[in-house]
Amino acid sequence: MQTTPVRWTTADLELFASDSRSETLRERRNRYEIIDGELFVTKAPNWDHQTSCVNIATVLKIWSDETGLGKAAIAPGIIFSDSDNVITDVVWASHERLKNLLDEAGHLTGAPELVVEVLSPGEKNEKRDRETKLKLYSVQGVQEYWICDSVQKKVEVYRREQAVLKLVATLFNQDELTSPLLPGFNCLVSKLF
Repeated sequence: MQTTPVRWTTADLELFASDSRSETLRERRNRYEIIDGELFVTKAPNWDHQTSCVNIATVLKIWSDETGLGKAAIAPGIIFSDSDNVITDVVWASHERLKNLLDEAGHLTGAPELVVEVLSPGEKNEKRDRETKLKLYSVQGVQEYWICDSVQKKVEVYRREQAVLKLVATLFNQDELTSPLLPGFNCLVSKLF
C-alpha cells in the first residue's frame, strides 16, 4: 500500500497556535515552518543563536539608519505561498521592496533582498538551512543569503547569479563582510558573533 505524504499549509499552523501562546517563554519550545508543504518543527533558538541574530540585525540597522535605504528585522515570518511559510533569523529589505512585500497585517509575503540564517545545532537543522532554505530562497528571488556559523565563526555568502543563489565567499572572524546590495556597508565577521 502506497501512502501519500501530508502536504501542510499555512492554515495548518493554527493547529499549533497554543504552543506559541504559552504563558511563559520556558513553555514556548517550538518553531513551525512549512517548506514545499513539508512541516519543520524546531526548538526555540538558544542564547548564542539569538545573540548572533541581534548582532547581525544591529549592524544592518545602523547602516540602514545612516543610509536611509531600508530596514532590518529579526525573525520575521515570510509567507511566500500557502505551502511555503518560514521564520527567517534576520532579513533586510529596501524601502521600495518592503512596501510591496507587506500584507495588511504587516507580514512579509515575498522575498526581501537579504536573508540571514544563523545555524542551529544538529544535522537536520543545518541541512534545512544549507539545502532546503537555500533552494526556497533561490526560487523565491532572494538576492543574497548569508549562512552564519557561530561555532566556527564564519559566514557563507550566497549571491544571485543567473537566477540562482551561488556561494561566492566564505568569510572568517577577521574578514570584512561587504555586499553590493548594501553600498558602503562593511563589518568584521567577528562583530556578528
